[in-house]
Amino acid sequence: MSPRAPRIALCAGEASGDILAAGLISALRERFPDAAFAGIGGAHMRAAGMTTWQDADALSVMGLAEVLAHLPRLLRLRKQFRQQVLDWQADIFIGIDAPDFNLGVEKWLKQRGLPTVHYVSPSVWAWRESRAAKMGESADRVLCLFPMEPPIYARHGVDAVFVGHPMADEIPLHPDRAAARSQLGVAADTPILALLPGSRLGEIQRMLPVFLAAAGQIHARKPALEILIPAANPACRQAIEAHLADSAGAGLAPRVLDGKAREAMIASDCVLLASGTAALEAMLCKRPMVVGHRVSALTYAIVKTFGLLKSKHVSLPNILAGKTLVPELLQADCTAENLAQAVLHWLDNPAARAELLPQFEGIHQSLAQGAARSAAAAVAELLAHAD
Repeated sequence: MSPRAPRIALCAGEASGDILAAGLISALRERFPDAAFAGIGGAHMRAAGMTTWQDADALSVMGLAEVLAHLPRLLRLRKQFRQQVLDWQADIFIGIDAPDFNLGVEKWLKQRGLPTVHYVSPSVWAWRESRAAKMGESADRVLCLFPMEPPIYARHGVDAVFVGHPMADEIPLHPDRAAARSQLGVAADTPILALLPGSRLGEIQRMLPVFLAAAGQIHARKPALEILIPAANPACRQAIEAHLADSAGAGLAPRVLDGKAREAMIASDCVLLASGTAALEAMLCKRPMVVGHRVSALTYAIVKTFGLLKSKHVSLPNILAGKTLVPELLQADCTAENLAQAVLHWLDNPAARAELLPQFEGIHQSLAQGAARSAAAAVAELLAHAD
């Protein structure tokens, strides 16, 4: 291997992974101007200079039935791809998220002596810590987005490095609320509630009816309230509008936005959201929030019976703080009345909102580590050791 011109193979299978990998490629190119990049990726990775043997869309399969239908093709693709990486004589392989596909590729390549990196740790702090040990069978190094992750891996003898969260690098420490409101055409003094019921159709089916019922109760108390509902894609917009048609009345007339979730959060006075990455984004946007979440009764019963959830909290602001900063209303507690009461608490208590702000800022600063360059440094160090 020439340290000045390494061959770096990568694989990303989702839009978020494509963006993450593109930043990593750009940061690696700063260190290795003559490096060659190839593998599976999307438009952002191609724009960063990677040769794509297969498009990332080849891995984008959602839902159990769809996965089963595509399984033979995915297994053939994985077998062909891992051999292609070996034949190309890559110096290192980096799997970006997509663990169902990438961990198998990494394990096979690692067994054949190729250094492997997995970028984005599965949620080992929440679900089955034993997975951390399994990660070590696939990856020589795990690049973690959250600071609580490397100590968990260390307990299992796995090399893991905290590189920071790219979203914390993107979002300013003090977001421009006036600019966000101007962009959305919202008056400076209009109270705004942003509703984010999720980006998957199943989540919208479960969460939007109770969110709309809560919004109706809040609107009855605050008639000037404007409600914004960002839709992640056209299918989500269609599902949202179908629910709005069913629940029309009571003077509630939410505005559905095409995307613009971040702008809606920054512009809002409070965010009502389903648990997930949206909670982290709302925290980085410095917005008070209420987390409401329901899963199917069967899923909940399995999780409770087998003690699968190890974290005391489910939303990232609370997990990162190690305490309850924002209310989490789950399963039977996730009612319209409880959600409305929790949102009204934020809307009616400027002192509570002010107390939240410095805590959110502190977490933001801890996550803003220049993720792309930190990840590139961790990859470069592994390459140097492999030389």
